[in-house]
Amino acid sequence: MSLKQLILNPGSTSTKLAFYEDRECVVQENIEHQASELAAFEKIPDQIPYRMNVIREFMERNKIKGEELAAIMGRGGLVPGLHTGGYRMNDELFYALESDKISSPHASNLGGMLGKLIGDAYGKPAYIYDAVTSSELPPVAQVTGIPKITRQSFCHVLNSRAMALRYAKENGLDYNKLNLIVAHLGGGVSASVHSQGKIIDSLGDDDGQFSPERAGSVPSLELIRMCYSGDYTRNDMKKMVRGKGGMYAHLGTSDCREIEKMIQNGDEHADLVFQAQAYQIAKGIGLLSIVLKGNCDAIILTGGVARSKMLTKRVEEYVGFIAPVVVMPGENEMEALAFGGLRILNGVEEAHIYALPTVQKEHTYSQWRPPLP
Repeated sequence: MSLKQLILNPGSTSTKLAFYEDRECVVQENIEHQASELAAFEKIPDQIPYRMNVIREFMERNKIKGEELAAIMGRGGLVPGLHTGGYRMNDELFYALESDKISSPHASNLGGMLGKLIGDAYGKPAYIYDAVTSSELPPVAQVTGIPKITRQSFCHVLNSRAMALRYAKENGLDYNKLNLIVAHLGGGVSASVHSQGKIIDSLGDDDGQFSPERAGSVPSLELIRMCYSGDYTRNDMKKMVRGKGGMYAHLGTSDCREIEKMIQNGDEHADLVFQAQAYQIAKGIGLLSIVLKGNCDAIILTGGVARSKMLTKRVEEYVGFIAPVVVMPGENEMEALAFGGLRILNGVEEAHIYALPTVQKEHTYSQWRPPLP
């Protein structure tokens, strides 16, 4: 019998859904949500009934029977301390995803919560896979100059690791024996070090390079001055850092296709900002190459923005001396979730079990449990 999986990938303005039979994607949809609809919910978990209806309609529309599913795979959220690979959704992980005291509020947190609710309704297992915070950072990589702030890994783990695994497979290599640097180029840009099958360091979109929509690392004293100047609200600063920073702040667009047209039409400022984007991505890769002491097998450029040959060429000009540069454009999150689920279901990988640092047994999520379909 084929292994059937329901794939859930909630985003800030959309819900991506797919149904897989073994390695074949039978159907996939990207359902956009109106900002006004989501604005009605004060907190991310408040969206659960709304998103659950979207999933039910998708299942009904495509005649997907819950009782025939082998598993539900959800995108992982921002829970600190997770390892790469899959986690079986249990009550404690549900609580961690729901609690803004443990995890950072983000739409991806809904993937595991929705998956568990659907799985409970049908008596099926639910998992998250390669969450944003997944890593195996050694202690030396966690120390910062402020003792109360510890470095955590925040990067595009799902697509980055999927591309690293694909690179290894396509070249007849063992991912667990490779040293790779993977840069995910999207609305946010992150880079990660994959060494012997583990992510041992990374640069997220707020502690490294700027990106099409995010400010990246900036001089901290100047940032503090702006925060306390009285000219900006907390929300203004958050948008400046995420959403309206980076190339968007300079050029009024984050679309690399439009920026390339501006450059071709002689816009020197656009050319400078685009070159600076490539320069900062390359600096991040160069910094991470120190972690490997120069022993890097390949540098992989992936993500939607990696479709820009102008950008990837400029990055390669800087970092080509470190290791061969391989461009693997696009985002393959749904496939990565499905294939990760298959590895768990087939026993190739064993799912982790999450335990809260302090078990809070009084917590219940019954308020979110939908009626049985």
